[in-house]
Amino acid sequence: MTNFKLTVQSKSPQQLGAFLMKNGFSKQAINNAKNHQGLILVNHRRRYTSYKLHLGDEIIFVPGCEQANPWLKSSDKPLTIVKEEQNYLVVNKPAGVLSIPSRYEDNDALVNRVLGYFNYQRQSDLKPHVITRLDRDTSGLVLIGKNPIAHARFAKLSKVDFVKKYHAIVHGNFNHGELTGIIKAPIGQKNGTVVRQIDPTGQTAATEYHVLEQVKGASLVELRLFTGRTHQIRVHMQSLGHPLFGDPLYGVKDVFSRQALNCYYLAFPDPFDLDQQVEIKIPEPLDMQQLWQNLQG
Repeated sequence: MTNFKLTVQSKSPQQLGAFLMKNGFSKQAINNAKNHQGLILVNHRRRYTSYKLHLGDEIIFVPGCEQANPWLKSSDKPLTIVKEEQNYLVVNKPAGVLSIPSRYEDNDALVNRVLGYFNYQRQSDLKPHVITRLDRDTSGLVLIGKNPIAHARFAKLSKVDFVKKYHAIVHGNFNHGELTGIIKAPIGQKNGTVVRQIDPTGQTAATEYHVLEQVKGASLVELRLFTGRTHQIRVHMQSLGHPLFGDPLYGVKDVFSRQALNCYYLAFPDPFDLDQQVEIKIPEPLDMQQLWQNLQG
């Protein structure tokens, strides 16, 4: 089990509970430490969360046992781990796999596979917490916390610090003056369905794009998300008149069997060591490589 050590660096007195929450420990994590075999120590003595801290105090936080989700099933299907640290891991999700289980498919989402990996490693105290998720038919990098503290700390990172980039293959070509830009268009549900659309009353959404290469009738585009709305890239590219290949929900039926979208890049300051900048990049999956080669003629 991971222990966390912190030192108070502020001269202003503050309560232990408020200090912990400011440093990325959720209320649930604090309650687990207090009530489920964890410890919260100040200068090696147990203290209540109302205890007043002072400059130089040393806090040791020992997480409690996280309660297992009785509905989450373990899967022994393959899992491609790109990076693993003490508190989180990054995996390469294949297209066709859900990020989290659904009501109708609950035995082989990415989370099920990660739980199976933890069990195989005899790390049953670890529980997967999806921090970034992808649509079923989008491939690429997914960040998963090993405990609720990791989830809470990553959630505190700003969208400026946390960089998430995709490659997409889209229909049509861009004019010379449209090769780069930022799409700022709110997104909302369409008639209460799973379909999303540009909606002035919807949630704020921003996507940056750069056209990397063009061939007749198709373009390879790099995209960065500044918000995380459902189907955001797919809706925003449709709004420009360039729907993704393999995405008949927002475009036309074509030769590709799933949306040509891959999360190939993640960069962020490690929330457990803010002096360390993490950068992860993966190549395109074979099906997208083959599609682009075919489009090149």
